[in-house]
This record gives sequence, structure tokens and C-alpha cells, in this order.
Amino acid sequence: MDSDTEKVESYGDPISSIVTQQENLLDEWYLKAEKYWSEIPATVDGVLGGFGFISQIDIHESKKFLQQILKMKNAPKTEHALDCGAGIGRITKCLLSHVFEKVDLVEQNPQFLEAFKNNIEPEISLKIENIFCCGLQNFTPKEEFYDVIWIQWVLGHLTDTHFVKFLTDCSKGLKSNGVIIIKENVTSSGDVEIDSEESSVTRPLSVLKDLFSKAGLNCIVSCKQKNFPKGLYSVYMFALKYIY
Repeated sequence: MDSDTEKVESYGDPISSIVTQQENLLDEWYLKAEKYWSEIPATVDGVLGGFGFISQIDIHESKKFLQQILKMKNAPKTEHALDCGAGIGRITKCLLSHVFEKVDLVEQNPQFLEAFKNNIEPEISLKIENIFCCGLQNFTPKEEFYDVIWIQWVLGHLTDTHFVKFLTDCSKGLKSNGVIIIKENVTSSGDVEIDSEESSVTRPLSVLKDLFSKAGLNCIVSCKQKNFPKGLYSVYMFALKYIY
């Protein structure tokens, strides 16, 4: 969430950004991120980097965006959603479980998933079908299974190569009229910015759009998050569909 990170300029094709340069150090890249999150408290304040107070604002705007998507022509159904990088299940509990009949979660941190299971309300637990303990770089959704795949504040941990592969796999995991929704921090500098502590990057809009296109996805709607405190990265929401 915090924008106080090291700036690294990207040269040439955005697909060959600083993240891709880490491909020969993949184990180190992902293990460092795993270690970082293993030391974070399994609380809303913990998973939001000390900015737990923005959760309600975040959910409010996400709900509006999702409702907009569900009212569109050829909108996705509300049968089955996937929460990617689910953490302690904040998005599932506060948003997806109130809209979809069934929700699956994928999260690499077992402590976060245990906290979710221990604090879930009975009516929400009935909607949880599958819980996958796995990093997104190693996860492949079941094909033609989901109406909405929600991916929030997690793609910065993926290299460009894994970013494209994961979104390509997600597009195959969508039912007819299904949509991928991404909510992500965006740099205003035009550069990729790297956070060496948590082994993640923040990309500018231009790089994100290039990666979406590389994955064969078309952005049908996008929106900037409103009412976040000054000093944080800008946050954008994107609704993506496969380009046939």
C-alpha cells in the first residue's frame, strides 16, 4: 500500500521490465515474499499494511464497481467466484459472499487461511466451496468454472512472465460471460517501482495494460478508487474479458 519504494526505470518493451529480470532468481523472489507475509499478523490491519481503516472504503467502491459489471449487457452470472490472494478472506467475507452463491479462495499463507476459517460466520461458511493453499505462480483455476475471478493487491508479487501466464489461465477458468476483476496499486511516475522488503513491484498503467493485452484480455471497464488517504498509491479497478 505504501508508496515509499525504490524506483526502477523500465527500458524497451514493458514486458521486459525489472520484474522479468528476476526470472533467474525465482525461488529467492517468491520465498522472500512468502517469508515477509508469514511474519504479518493475520488481521485486517496486518494484511493492509497498517491501513486497516481503509477497508470499508475499499469494499464500498469495490461493491459499486462489481454492481456496475453485473448490470452490463451479457453480464456474468453470480454462481461462483474465485478470490485470488485472499489473505484472511476480507474480500470474500465483506463482498463476494454477499453476491455469489459459492466462493473459492486461493492464498499461499496457511496462517491467513486458518484465521479465515476460525473467524468465518456460519452463513458465510456455507458458501465456501474450495480453499487452495497455493501461490498464484503455481495455481491454475479449473477451466470454465468461475463467473468472476477477483484479484486484488497480489499481482505485484508475480514476475511479468507469471503475471501473463496466470491471467491467461484465469481467462480459461471463466464461464461464458465471465469476467476477471483486478484491483491494484498503480504508479504515477511511469516507472516500475520495486519494494525489496516484501519482494513485490508496483507497475504503471501502461505496463499493466500491456500485460493484460499479452494475456489476450480486453479491459471493458476501469475505474479509479476514490477517497483513499493522500500519500498512498493510486488504486485502479479493471474488468477484463478474453479477446476472442
